Amino acid sequence: MEETFSLVQSANQILVTLLILGLGIAILVVAVLYILDVTQTKHAIRRNFPVIGRFRYFFEHMGEFFRQYFFAQDREEMPFNRAQRSWIYRSAKNLDNTIAFGSTRDLSPVGTILFVNGAFPPIDQHSAEPEPLVIGPYCREPYSTRSFFNISGMSFGAISKPAIRALSKGAKESGAWMNTGEGGLSPYHLEGGADIVFQIGTAKYGVRDAEGRLSDDRLRAIAAHDQMKMIEIKLSQGAKPGKGGILPGAKVTEEIAAIRGIPAGCDSISPNRHPEHETVADMLDMIAHVREVTGKPTGLKAVIGAYGWLEDLFTEINRRGIESAPDFFTIDSADGGTGAAPMGLMDYMGLPLKESLPLVVDLLHKHGLRDRVRVIAGGKLVNGADVAWALAMGADFCVSARGFMFALGCIQALQCNKNTCPTGITTHDPGLQKGLDPVDKSVRVAHYKRNMEYSVGVIAHSCGVREPRDLRRYHCRVVQENGRSVPLEEIYPEYRTGS
Repeated sequence: MEETFSLVQSANQILVTLLILGLGIAILVVAVLYILDVTQTKHAIRRNFPVIGRFRYFFEHMGEFFRQYFFAQDREEMPFNRAQRSWIYRSAKNLDNTIAFGSTRDLSPVGTILFVNGAFPPIDQHSAEPEPLVIGPYCREPYSTRSFFNISGMSFGAISKPAIRALSKGAKESGAWMNTGEGGLSPYHLEGGADIVFQIGTAKYGVRDAEGRLSDDRLRAIAAHDQMKMIEIKLSQGAKPGKGGILPGAKVTEEIAAIRGIPAGCDSISPNRHPEHETVADMLDMIAHVREVTGKPTGLKAVIGAYGWLEDLFTEINRRGIESAPDFFTIDSADGGTGAAPMGLMDYMGLPLKESLPLVVDLLHKHGLRDRVRVIAGGKLVNGADVAWALAMGADFCVSARGFMFALGCIQALQCNKNTCPTGITTHDPGLQKGLDPVDKSVRVAHYKRNMEYSVGVIAHSCGVREPRDLRRYHCRVVQENGRSVPLEEIYPEYRTGS
């Protein structure tokens, strides 16, 4: 008994000693921080409120996470609100996506899109699968696909190895194509067996020679993969129109550097345009060259700002002959994207998709090129209504990056540019990547893609058409300043199909 009491007493003495030691260390740390704060001159808050002022930075950082769960309403948060994210999460998990007790969407703001239901919608047995579309009829290897919703460009580097693996496998399972982004082709893009669109950025990552110029040999090697279906020449992207791609040095690992052909650990900053392009004639020359070398459909990707060059481009195509046209044109919206970018460019540069998509489609019609050039729309198209609108405005295909990131488990932590993504999607920290299981997430990618196309089909059938690509501008209305809505065909009257 006495021995037990002695052991307990000794344990208590040790705990008391440790407590006193811990308190002493804490007091010492607080004292050091106090001295540092009152003597520094860079931060007024810390100087005026030593030690306590440091919590401001902690709360500011944590606020990014807490706002979306506790303070923002379902339709308030930017860039994607809780209602949008919840729909994607449930679609990716293949859960019931119906809602009850009325919509929480405010239908009165100017610009609100409304679809008009038809008097005689097709019954289920009369609905139709999307017809396959051929891209690149003048190529040696045209590409035909039914899939109208696909994975937009996300580079290996901007997103992680397990994320690429999950996207590749999910794309294959659901019949989507997958764009590599400008970071080159990694083995993880090919691993799942999906159809691949290879993007040539301004730095020519993955197809560059020692001087950074386009290498025909490397281009042929890329095109030799059976999965490689199309080549996309990127002029600009939604996150930073007029600025080249930016990958912070912390995310440029040895593997990524080898794939891109650049030094490891250094910021990867692409030129703001292709040095080969001085005129629209140069663009067509490059398209023709890449198409000849690869034999694959070759197109352009751009955010539209100034658009006089499009008139010149389409005029030059008609002068040369329609076979000289890009096989597709990917129109990216100017309201940001997955990449790191200066705020001034992400917030203010370029036209949003709601204005640029009809502009390009109408110009193609004006020059008689609409049937020759396939139109691909990208930019915040994350749910069925978004995609249905884009198809009604004239897009042949839609692509999304952030929608598929949400399908992978993205929580919109806004850490994409810092290598600290808590879900393992945009980080190369092995400790954070381990939370992303490519096998599980690939299933969610496939579910999201299928449920997206089903959702678009539901809207199309309600509008009275048999398949999504039959949607037209007169199936949509947009709310005006007087509170009334008008058909989109009145706002953009040049496009007339089936009339």
